[in-house]
Amino acid sequence: MLETVNLKAKLGKEEYRAAQETLDLQLGEAQRQLRAAGIPVLVVFEGWDAAGKGSTIARLVQPLDPRGFKVHTATPPTALERMYPPMWRFWNLLPPKGVLAVFNHSWYREVWNEPIEDECRAGLPVAYEQIRVFERQLADDGMVIVKFFMHISEATQSKRFKKLQADPAFSWKVGSAEKRRNKQYDKYASLAEDMIRETSTPYAPWTLISGTDERLRSVRVAETLAAAFDMALSRPAPAPVKAPSLPPRRSSPLDHVNLDVSMPREEYDKKLPKLQAELRRLQYLCYRQRLPVVLAFEGSDAAGKGGAIRRLTRELDPRGYAVVPIAAPDGVEKLHHHLWRFWRALPKAGHLTIFDRTWYGRVLVERVEGFARPEEWLRAYREINEFESDLVAHGMVVIKCWLQISSEEQLRRFNDRQDTPEKRWKITDEDWRNREKWDDYRMAVSAMIEQTSTTHAPWTIVEANDKFHARIKVLQTAVRAIGKALGE
Repeated sequence: MLETVNLKAKLGKEEYRAAQETLDLQLGEAQRQLRAAGIPVLVVFEGWDAAGKGSTIARLVQPLDPRGFKVHTATPPTALERMYPPMWRFWNLLPPKGVLAVFNHSWYREVWNEPIEDECRAGLPVAYEQIRVFERQLADDGMVIVKFFMHISEATQSKRFKKLQADPAFSWKVGSAEKRRNKQYDKYASLAEDMIRETSTPYAPWTLISGTDERLRSVRVAETLAAAFDMALSRPAPAPVKAPSLPPRRSSPLDHVNLDVSMPREEYDKKLPKLQAELRRLQYLCYRQRLPVVLAFEGSDAAGKGGAIRRLTRELDPRGYAVVPIAAPDGVEKLHHHLWRFWRALPKAGHLTIFDRTWYGRVLVERVEGFARPEEWLRAYREINEFESDLVAHGMVVIKCWLQISSEEQLRRFNDRQDTPEKRWKITDEDWRNREKWDDYRMAVSAMIEQTSTTHAPWTIVEANDKFHARIKVLQTAVRAIGKALGE
C-alpha cells in the first residue's frame, strides 16, 4: 500500500504556482458554500514525523476565512482525558455545521502515532471498530471526512531529523519518541498499513500523499479537498425514508408490567434510608476504584423521574455526582450530531452522572413529534447501542430506568398538578398535547426497549403508579448494578 506512493515525484515552481492559485480560489469559494449549506468538514492529517504535516496545513488554510475553520493538534491524552472514554475528547472538538476542523494528528494516535508494542496489537481490532463507528456516525449525519497520510522514506526522515536538530529553533521537534519511531521504521510502517487498510471506508477514505516534495504535497492535498467539497455540495438531498409499517396488533415489553404493585409507607420508610446509605458507600468505592457511572432516566410525563432522582441523590456526596436535565436541543446543539451533547456531559472516572431524560429523545419525542426524519431515528437505535458499547468498553456502568405509569394515573397526576398552586409549574400545554399521543408514545417506547436493551446496558422497567415502590426499585437497581461492577 505505502509502496504505491511515488516518493520521487516533484512539481515545478511555475506549474505549482498556476495550480495553487486556481485551487486557492476554489477552496475559498467552496468554504463559503459549505458554510451556507451547513455542511461540517473534518480534515485529518496523519503520517510520519517530519513528513510536512504542519507546513501543509499552514499552506492549506491560507485562502480560507479564519472565522470558518479551526486547527487542532492532538497530543497524547492528559491525565484528565484518560478519565473519559477515548473518543470523548474528540467529540468535544467536533465542528458545528458549516465549519471546517483540521486535525494535526487525531484519534489515530491510539493505533499508530504512539509507540505500540507487538504484544499490544490484540487490542487494535477494538480500536479500529471504534474509529469506524465514530466516523460512520458523523458521515451519516452529513459531515465530510477527508483523511491524509503523509508518507516519506526512512532515509528522508533521518535527513530531516538531522536538519531540525541542527537548528536550535526547531531541535525540540525531535525527541526520544521520534528517534525511537525512526529506528523502528519498518514496524511502524506495518502498523500504518494495518491502520489504513482497516479504517479506509467509502465514507472516510484515506488519501496517501508523498511528503517528499513540498509543492507537490500542497497541490495534491488541495486537489483532494476541492474534489471532496465539490462532491459534498453537489450531492442530491437524500430520498425520504418511510417509517416501517407495523402490524396492528403488536406485543410490547410494556404488556407484562404489573402497575398494581405497591409498597406500604412503613416498608418504604424502612428501606429508603438503608438503600441511600448503601449507595453513598458505593459512591465512595467508585471514587477510589475510578469507576464511572451513568444513570439514565426516561419515562412517561408525570411518571416520577424527578422524585426518584431526588431520593437517589439525597445522601450522595455532591462533589461526586451531577444531575443533567435534558430539554429540546438548543441552537448550538442543533448544529452537531445528536449524541454530541451527551458525550460532553459524561462523568469522569470515579464520578456519577444522572440524566433526567437522555439520548433516547431521538427515538421517542423526536420520532413521535416529527422532529427527526424517519431515516434519522431509525439509524439512532444502532448509534445509541454503539454509544453505550463505547461507554461500557471504557469500564463505565450504564443503568437505564424507564418509569411506566398507566394513562389513568397520568391523568390523575396531571389534574393534581393543575389544581395545586405549588405544583402548577410542573404541568404545561405540551404535557397535555403529548397525552393525546399516548398510543404513539407507547409504540415508540416498546421499539426503544426491544432494540436497545442489551446485555451490557439493559433497560429496567420500573412500575411507577406507586411512587414508593418506584423509588425503592430505582435505588435497588442502582445498588445492585454498581455493587456488581465493584465486585461486591
